[in-house]
Amino acid sequence: CSNRLFLPHLLLLSSPSLSTPPLFYSPLGPVFEEQPSSVVYPEGLSKGTVTLNCQARASPAATYRWHVNGTNVPVGDPRYTLVAGNLVISGPQYGSDGGSYQCLAMNRCGTILSRVANLKFGYLHDFSGEGQSPQTVYEGAGAFLACQAPAHYPALSYRWFVNDFPSFVKPEGGRWFVSQVTGNLYLAKAEPNDTASYFCFTTIDMDISTKSTFSKANQLTVQPDGTGVKSAPAIKVRFPAETYALAGHTTQLECFAYGNPVPKLRWRKVDGLLPSKAGASAEGPILTLPEVTFHDEGVYECEAYNSEGRDKHQGRINVQAQPEWLQVMSDSEVEISSELHWTCVAAGKPRPSIRWLLEVNGGRLKVINLALEDSGMYQCVAENKHDTIYSNAELRVQVQAPDFRSNPVRRLVPAARGGQVMLECRPRAAPKPTLFWSRGTELLTNSSRVTVTPDGILWIHNISRADEGKYTCFAENYLGKANSTGHLSVRDATKITLAPSNADINQEENVTLQCHASHDPTMDLTFTWAHNGALYMPHFNLNCGPYQGNYPFNTIGDLLIVSGQLSQAGTYSCTAQTVVDSASASAKLVVRGPPGPPGGLVVKNIAETSAELRWSRGYDNHSPIGKYVIMGCSPLSSGWRTMRTDPSNIEGNSESARVVGLLPWMDYEFQVIASNILGSGEPSMSSHTVRTQQAAPTVAPSGLGGGGGDRNELIITWTPMAREYQNGDGFGYILAFRKRNTPTWVVERVSNVESSRYVYSNQSLSPYCPFEVKIKAYNCKGEGPFSQIALVHSAEEEPTVAPSRINATALTAFEMQVSWDPVQHLSIRYWRQHEREAAADRVRTAGLETTARVAGLRPSTRYHVTVLAYNSAGTGPASPKSTVTTRRPPPNRPPGNVFWKTDGSWVTVRWDHVKALDNESAVLGYKVLYKHEGQSALKILDKGKTSVTLPLPKDNGYVVLEIRSWGEGGDGAAHETIVSRDSGETD
Repeated sequence: CSNRLFLPHLLLLSSPSLSTPPLFYSPLGPVFEEQPSSVVYPEGLSKGTVTLNCQARASPAATYRWHVNGTNVPVGDPRYTLVAGNLVISGPQYGSDGGSYQCLAMNRCGTILSRVANLKFGYLHDFSGEGQSPQTVYEGAGAFLACQAPAHYPALSYRWFVNDFPSFVKPEGGRWFVSQVTGNLYLAKAEPNDTASYFCFTTIDMDISTKSTFSKANQLTVQPDGTGVKSAPAIKVRFPAETYALAGHTTQLECFAYGNPVPKLRWRKVDGLLPSKAGASAEGPILTLPEVTFHDEGVYECEAYNSEGRDKHQGRINVQAQPEWLQVMSDSEVEISSELHWTCVAAGKPRPSIRWLLEVNGGRLKVINLALEDSGMYQCVAENKHDTIYSNAELRVQVQAPDFRSNPVRRLVPAARGGQVMLECRPRAAPKPTLFWSRGTELLTNSSRVTVTPDGILWIHNISRADEGKYTCFAENYLGKANSTGHLSVRDATKITLAPSNADINQEENVTLQCHASHDPTMDLTFTWAHNGALYMPHFNLNCGPYQGNYPFNTIGDLLIVSGQLSQAGTYSCTAQTVVDSASASAKLVVRGPPGPPGGLVVKNIAETSAELRWSRGYDNHSPIGKYVIMGCSPLSSGWRTMRTDPSNIEGNSESARVVGLLPWMDYEFQVIASNILGSGEPSMSSHTVRTQQAAPTVAPSGLGGGGGDRNELIITWTPMAREYQNGDGFGYILAFRKRNTPTWVVERVSNVESSRYVYSNQSLSPYCPFEVKIKAYNCKGEGPFSQIALVHSAEEEPTVAPSRINATALTAFEMQVSWDPVQHLSIRYWRQHEREAAADRVRTAGLETTARVAGLRPSTRYHVTVLAYNSAGTGPASPKSTVTTRRPPPNRPPGNVFWKTDGSWVTVRWDHVKALDNESAVLGYKVLYKHEGQSALKILDKGKTSVTLPLPKDNGYVVLEIRSWGEGGDGAAHETIVSRDSGETD
């Protein structure tokens, strides 16, 4: 080893050279197992420590030194301690300890330099003592409060709280937004209850701690505004026109708008599809793209919209990347006086710079006529503005006399008669030795059957039995000599006796390719198959080998292909092989099947409802293509579906067709599938996404209706148009309405696609006045047809007359009936005596009903009842109060001592009479509910006696009974039992 030190401060790209492993133990240069990482340490924390890790694998063990800002770290200073290779800094101080640190690991083989680790100090100062001026904003307007964060490092995270900590502003709902770029608090639409004191709360995260502070109060006052003026969105938080993102990291774009109603946000990628990884953030104020790739580059647009209009903003994301090694150096052992070639190649954006501390050609290092002192550790460095990466390798220059101990000539070399054999001579030596061969005492030279190559390989061709014997290789350089001997043994040649034949099958059929061979009986025979030159690993036919050894069929290696597939067509080669030679034979297999996927699919001449597709023919897989089918999908479809085409049947010799019946202004992808008599093939690759041209709407909105609202209002409602019917951008609705039997239409535009109602206010509107209403859609291409006319009434006035002739009658202990003279839409209000009328319960009726039942009452209770008329505008005056007392409750005990007796197909059930208590209503009779086994419907018998006779079901079935008393207070508690053909009784 040498202690020569190469410390490149540059980007390099390196390639390894071939090397020979050492025979004996030799020292190893250092290789990093752990390198230091950058640290942010809290400024002013005097009692802490920072540890920068550095560990390297080496033999002998590595020693370590550290550099800070290019100079040696004074390890003798008590504040600096070296623990193994780790540097421990006690009580780090801003100004004296901050900087760039690098670890040097070294042994007698060389030195390597670690990556740079930065020690920086984090701090967060207090907010300025001066508060900001109070802000006043009108209700419905937008506003923002500036954070004006104090000096800090590293970056802050921002939150705001209201009045008292920790009552933080919650951005859910879309009205509030806290920018993580500026820290400012934005309010899309102010409301009176937003009046408060607001505080900006900032936090920094460091490696060992966090720190937070908050601002003085920012007073916001919202002035009420009764006009209710609405406003279109206005984007106030705009992401930059150019945003640079780092590959593999997360990038975010911010966008927020003022407006009334509160604007909604949506994102799109102008020059492609929005990445799916954006997730829910695609409809929020912060578009988040995790693990950015170069595919994410492009122009992004944020759109804010509400019922009054929309606003848009665009910006571009440019993706850059840290350096990444494509090719690096590797440890190399080379002989003295030879050449070394190393190359380092790195990718990155911006393109990494590449430098060496030696004279090089680009990113390539070449050293000629290597000497022992060239041994050592080498490094190359690749860097751009995002990062710096290192690659290191050890070079060992070898010098040695010839030595065969690690790689002698093979002692026994078998060879087949008539074939050829190669004997290698590869001693370990540096510099390269001179090599020659002898057989016995005969020096071998090149002849018609014998070849000795410059690198010491001996070839013998057309071998015969006479070539058997001992062969010796001699090696010599200026440091010494050595030799090694092997024995050549000649065997019978291997031959194919039954070669495979060409075959032609349909997909899913079976085929057997035969292969038989003869070979030297003293050796084992192995069969292998190759498919189109690649080794094939099939499941062989278990009835016919291949077998090895002395099995009866060890000369057979047939290949059985079960359920042949298109991918299995091609050339099959059978190889019969022993350890000394092999023989091969080939055959072609044709597999016929459905066509392969068409290629080169492009979409051209895109119109409103059609598009032209062109493609190139795929493989017919040995069966002519009969026809093509075009598949398509859009955001509205759940998957791929067959498209209508012109011509409707696309013949197999076609390479174009027109897809018809498309929706205007809709995104589509297409595939083409070919078929023949053997079936349909795989689809082509999907086309790029295309959007049909825009067109005027062709259908009118549905669900037209309305009514209700406040005095002097006409409310019109409809069902918003689905995306597939919009046909273009700039979509909205046109409403036309007029009083019935008048000639003039009032026309209004509603510009928001999601709108579903319109309120027309006019002080001259009469209550419940009939209007004829119609609606149509429009977009940037024109207007669609009007809908059918619907009749909608303006808002009603509250009823002014109270219902009359109110009568309330108790039906049971729990129900009463209320009656009145006919009035449309009644509300019944009732409450118990001694309760306040304000706490009354209500029951509503509709239409012209004149009675209603009120249930859920308490027994033996006096109730007051009033009746009120109502409509969509509200309720009218109450009727005079009526009073009613509910009946006493029924007995809460079920009938007892129930027993029965069967007689043929009938059963008689008896029970004891239920006697009412003084506070219960008298028993007037009994209700018997019953059903036969397997039935779901109950039959009811009303009995005045304490017995009942019922028919029994056939086939030994049973009867389910419920027996309960009844009287003026209602039904009493029930007794349930099951009755069968066996007589019995229950308690």
